[in-house]
Amino acid sequence: MPKTANALGQTLLVVDDDPADRDMLSRRLERPGYRVVLAEDGKQALEFIRQYPCDLILLDHMMPGLSGLETLRLLRETRPAAELPVIMVTARSQSKAIVEALSLGANDYVTKPLDFPVVLARIRNHLAQKKALDTLRASEQHLTQVAKGSGDGLWDWDLSAGQIYFSSRWKEMLGYDQVEIGNDIEEWFSRVHPGDLGRLQAELEAHRDGLTPRFENEHRMLHRDGGSRWMLARGLAVGDENGRAIRMAGSQTDITQSKIADPLTGLPNRILFCDRLTRSLERARHQPGYHFAVLLLDLDRIQLVGGSLGPEARNELLIGVADRLLSGLRVRDTVARLNAYSTVAHLDGDEFGVLLDDIRQPEDAARIAERIQSTLALPFCLSGQEVFASAVVGLTVNSSAYQSPYELLRDASTARNRAKAQGKSRIEIFDSGTRDCAAQRLQLEADLRNAWERQEFELYYQALVALESGRIAGFEALVRWRHPQRGLVGPVDFIPLAEETGLIVPLGRWVLEQACLQVQAWKALPGTTPDLIMSVNVSGKQFLQPNLVEQIVGVLEQTGLPPASLKLEITESTVMQTGADAATMLARLKDSHIGISLDDFGTGYSSLSYLHRFPIDTLKIDRSFIGRLDQTRENTGIIKAIVMLARDLGLKVVAEGVETAEQLSILRTLGCEYAQGYLFSRPIDSAAATQLLESKPRW
Repeated sequence: MPKTANALGQTLLVVDDDPADRDMLSRRLERPGYRVVLAEDGKQALEFIRQYPCDLILLDHMMPGLSGLETLRLLRETRPAAELPVIMVTARSQSKAIVEALSLGANDYVTKPLDFPVVLARIRNHLAQKKALDTLRASEQHLTQVAKGSGDGLWDWDLSAGQIYFSSRWKEMLGYDQVEIGNDIEEWFSRVHPGDLGRLQAELEAHRDGLTPRFENEHRMLHRDGGSRWMLARGLAVGDENGRAIRMAGSQTDITQSKIADPLTGLPNRILFCDRLTRSLERARHQPGYHFAVLLLDLDRIQLVGGSLGPEARNELLIGVADRLLSGLRVRDTVARLNAYSTVAHLDGDEFGVLLDDIRQPEDAARIAERIQSTLALPFCLSGQEVFASAVVGLTVNSSAYQSPYELLRDASTARNRAKAQGKSRIEIFDSGTRDCAAQRLQLEADLRNAWERQEFELYYQALVALESGRIAGFEALVRWRHPQRGLVGPVDFIPLAEETGLIVPLGRWVLEQACLQVQAWKALPGTTPDLIMSVNVSGKQFLQPNLVEQIVGVLEQTGLPPASLKLEITESTVMQTGADAATMLARLKDSHIGISLDDFGTGYSSLSYLHRFPIDTLKIDRSFIGRLDQTRENTGIIKAIVMLARDLGLKVVAEGVETAEQLSILRTLGCEYAQGYLFSRPIDSAAATQLLESKPRW
């Protein structure tokens, strides 16, 4: 029987009639931790494979008796290449044998004399592919069992080949037979509601790129009968040895029924409400003189009730509000709970919508809104205790300008938000004069979704100067959007939108990659300090990503940048709002030797005591303090106190927004280590930043 060399790691079977070659391969393969099994001919090898598990075979081509090619042919009758990889070992002159081995099902080949690093690399590659396929196969089996019990459809996307498999049940859910839907991903995407497609594709891409632990998305799909169905798609990606996703498999669940009504109050939810708004819009287009109005209500005291009396009282109040709204309106009107979720455990929505159908004149809507407020002002009895509620109301009346229910809700929401800003129990009617501003924001959001695909983002860089030497010590990377019509758009105009849409996660990773590559290129310039630093901003949403540290370490490894050359800038409000989670995340970043700078220091919580709790190494004083530095002694004292505290804590200080020579002089006197601002350089593109660096300026 074959000889077992040890019992470590994955099992490799070495088949070779030369004892010296077998012994050499055994010793070399044991070092990385493989379990090596030896066979002196093809017969022994086939006997071992029939009885014991094996992960990969190194098979010599030239052997007496049963040759390597014949052994391979017999092996492939029962064990396919994806299940058991085989690497043929041949002489360099045996090109014909190599071609024949590959045609018989060999996965790869190596030639004698062996280049052992190459042998190890090929072994690792094939074992990684086998592991990925084994994992995917197990995942598919699990999904199949789950789907059989739940009636779900299945999908399996081969990312490398660009083909996707849809199960019969997946197609039946949309009203199609097995042969009516092909294997192209557009068979899925083309049936997704246009309003949901962008988010679906973004979340698929984010999971494929390893930014999320699993894929999950709710979206509407077009049914064959012309209607739409709500689907919940879930999935998992499987990657190769480099972490690149090669397959993604998952399920599809019809959740249409759960989207129709709110299980707590029994009211229609947003989906059904929008459907009825659509019908009213259609009627208004074809029936002159028909008017309707939309009211959005937010309860003022719902959070106070939940906090003082508990969630049961909160739910009781929501039910009471729903009953009063229904009792005070006509049968043909619609009341809906708009931000309720589909599971009872998350019933915390306090936004109600009212569709006033067929009103005589617009003024009637305002009078009904006043009556609703009067009704809600009466006390509610919750668990024997009187509770008073109030609501702010935003109102909009239909006009020929409206083309979709979402436009009506948008304008009613704008009015409602204005009512909130003015106090409790307010009613605001949408003013068409504000529509342009709202439309511009919506257009900007649509443009932003396209900007990522069109690669319209650019990085600008602002110099960071060491005040002791007056030389450039690094740069801060600042993202800009090259809008095709608006020109260069600053982050204040699009970063909040990127946060809302989820684009900030892939955008942040791209910024990090480009910034790391750029500083590596600068480090290679003659005379550039090897300690050059690149600062990159991390948004609040990025900071909450559970695999943030792994992403950053992966980018550093990919670009070859030392961790000490990267500094992440995180605002103090982000750190404070995430509490213990922030402390854990910052500690992990620190353990990876990545620099951490607390941005906008002094504008948020401004509590110096918390600095002891977080492993930061740099404080970045907000520009609002620096701008008044040469005007009042008070600001000089504040900055002096910050610098002294930082020095006691072993932290460095960066002054942001330095614009005058006097400010620079004061900062040097106070002992501030670094500064950036227009005095040194505005944010500039990479070419201009390179020229600045090569000119070796000194301030």
